[in-house]
Order: sequence, then structure tokens, then C-alpha cells
Amino acid sequence: MKYLVLLALFTCIGNSFAQQTPASKQTEAITIVGATAHLGNGEIIENSLIIFEDGKITQVLDATATKMQYRGRIIEAKGKHVYPGFIAPNATLGLVEIDAVRATDDEDEIGSMLPHIRSIIAYNAESKLVESMRPNGVLMGQIVPRGGRISGTSSIVQFDAWNWEDAVIKEDDGLHINWPSSFTRGRWWAGEDPGIKPSEDYQKELLELEDFFASAKAYLEGNSEKTNLAYNAMKNVFNGEKRVFIHVDGKKEILDVIDFKQKQKIEHLVIVGGYEAHKGIEELKENNIPVLVQRPHDQPNSEDHDYDFPYKLAGILHNKGVLVALESSGSMERMNTRNLPFYAGTAGAYGLGKEEALKLITSNTAKILGIDDIVGTLEKGKDATLFISEGDALDMRGNILTHAFIQGREVSLETHQTELYQRYMEKYESASK
Repeated sequence: MKYLVLLALFTCIGNSFAQQTPASKQTEAITIVGATAHLGNGEIIENSLIIFEDGKITQVLDATATKMQYRGRIIEAKGKHVYPGFIAPNATLGLVEIDAVRATDDEDEIGSMLPHIRSIIAYNAESKLVESMRPNGVLMGQIVPRGGRISGTSSIVQFDAWNWEDAVIKEDDGLHINWPSSFTRGRWWAGEDPGIKPSEDYQKELLELEDFFASAKAYLEGNSEKTNLAYNAMKNVFNGEKRVFIHVDGKKEILDVIDFKQKQKIEHLVIVGGYEAHKGIEELKENNIPVLVQRPHDQPNSEDHDYDFPYKLAGILHNKGVLVALESSGSMERMNTRNLPFYAGTAGAYGLGKEEALKLITSNTAKILGIDDIVGTLEKGKDATLFISEGDALDMRGNILTHAFIQGREVSLETHQTELYQRYMEKYESASK
């Protein structure tokens, strides 16, 4: 008998820590009526009619200008807002669960040149961190490895799945390179001058990267009897099928990246971070290079920068014609990824406006990642990955979701955090009586 009790106990504990069960496939049409629709391309429909079935959007109309028959389940959303699902690029969600527990950390591999490392096979679809994104409208993400000079290959997933195979939207979408810095800081703890000085290793590190690309090209053009996994993984970079994401911040380094793109004939290159990208705007435009700007909730890196420079950077680039989206890497990045809509809200308040800011986490991101044919906007024929919010989803006061759908499936908005909220609200309410 005691064994049955223990089994039941462990089962309950296991269920309490598991992610919400993924939603079932959409079986009937759903019609959303009356909401203010933010299409993700800068346009708004004040009184919208949105219909989707079989996981795809079939109609996005102005409800006041059509007599179209509603289909299936009807959601009355007057006074609410509907948005395309937000996309989190350059994220490590599902690769690390608890930073202090090594067994749950799979974001980095040993080595320097690792184009064959695929983040997707380490992605944990049942991560509690992944689940906690959904209540804020973050429904998709690009899962990226870290470390090394070439970190490996990312993949794009949706956040409601049993496993990584079910989660994939675009597998092995891009190669990630950590560009070396042309400057170093003195190690004060070793008695060195703590100031900034030119790096003695910068040119050497660039040469190593160029040599790797040259060796990979030679290998792929030859008939080697020995398999080299790293070189094989470069094939889709050279033929243009795989994007190259280069993580870089300084002006000199960004200009060197552009030179590298031209030498290597890289078709699709994206700057990630780009803190000084505003100093190379014309070069970025000329070479058609988009930027995934670092999160704006940060302090300026330079004494001569405005205190609000990080808030304004996305707007500066966008207003000059550079294709821009937001990413959220950095300190406590997995937790902070759920704040993506509020980063966009800040950018909107500092030079962009709300609908242009919305594009930083929807249509612009989808274009940069190469998935704009299926997600990123509320358009007929695209995936029904969207949500309904009580108010402005770029403002934490209005970002209160009532419904969320991923590929037409209505997903749960309950998480470990919402369970704790309810638990302690009940505690304090009972104590106050």
C-alpha cells in the first residue's frame, strides 16, 4: 500500500512541475470579432473580423465594411486588441533551465569553430521558461547556441510542442559567429592598467576565421575521403540557404564585418547587437544588412552617449532606412525574453511610435529570419499564430492576454508563475479577512 501512495505522490509532483500539455490541433473554424487588429505591418483595423481554420488565417477584414458570414466558434473581442505572435530572435530558451545546475545547461560546447553544432537537438520543449513566454504574447523564438568563435547553428521554433521535432518552424536557419573585439580592457586584478587598449590578437583572430572559411570551401570543392563535420556544415552558408548572424558591437568591427561579407560573398548576413551600428548606417544600407538591436533596457556603454541612447538606437536605425528588429540577450536573458514587448514599447516611445515599434518584434523579425511568408503579420494564408490582449500589448499595464493561438491551436496561458500568483493571492486575501 505504501508503494502505491509513494507512486501517486511522485506522479502528482511530476505533474506539478511539467509544462502544460500542448494544445490539440484546430478542429473547427474560429472567428474573432470586434477587436482592434494590429496587423504587424504598421496598419490597424479598428473593428476587425479575423477568421482562421486548419491553423491558417483565412480572412482579415474590416467588420464594418463586410457582411461575411462568421464561421465556427465566435470570440467577441470588442474593446480588446489582437496581435500577431511576437518572435524572440537570438534566444537561449530551452537550452538552459537553471544556470547553477550544470546538467540543465546546454547552450555552449567545447571548441572554437563549431558550425556543425545544432542548437535544436538540445532544445527542451517542456522548459518552464519557454512556457512562461506565452502569457506576454511571445509565441516563437530563434534558439541560438553560445560560445566559441563560431557558436553553431540556430533553429526557429514555436512555443507549444511535445518535443523539438514538433516545435520546429525553420530548422538550421542560421550560422552564428562571435566577432573578435579590436580592443581589450586591462586586467586590474592582475596589476594591469584597467583602461581600454587596442587588442594585439585582433588581426590574428580575423585571419583564423578567414582561414576556416577558405579551408571549408576547399574541402567542399574537393573529393576528400575523410568526413569533416565542421566543413560539411558550411555548405548551406556558401550556397546562400543559411543566414549568417554575426554578433558584433563596435564601429570598426562592424565595418570589418561588411568587408568580410564582401570577401566571402555571403548572401544573407545579419548584425546582432550592433551597439555602434548608427556609425555605419550608409554602409549597412548599401550592403542590405539588417540589425537585431540589443535590448533597450540597458545603460549606455560610452560616457559621451546620451543616457537614453539604448532606448533610441532602434529608432535611429529604422528612421535612416535600416531593417531593424529587437533581441534580448545579455544578463538574465532567458527570464528577460518575456519582456520583449516592453522593449518594443520603449523603442516606440523613443522615436518610433507604437505600430512601427510593433514591427520590431513581428514583421521585421520575420523578414530578418526568413520566415515572413508564414508568420509576422495578420494576413490571409499565414499561420494563425496570434493572441488577444485586454489592452496595449507593448505596455505592461495593457498586456493582459485572454486568448493565444499557435498555428490555430488555443494554448494555455497558465504557467508556474500564474499558479504561484493565485496561490499567494488566496493566502493574503484570506489573511486580510
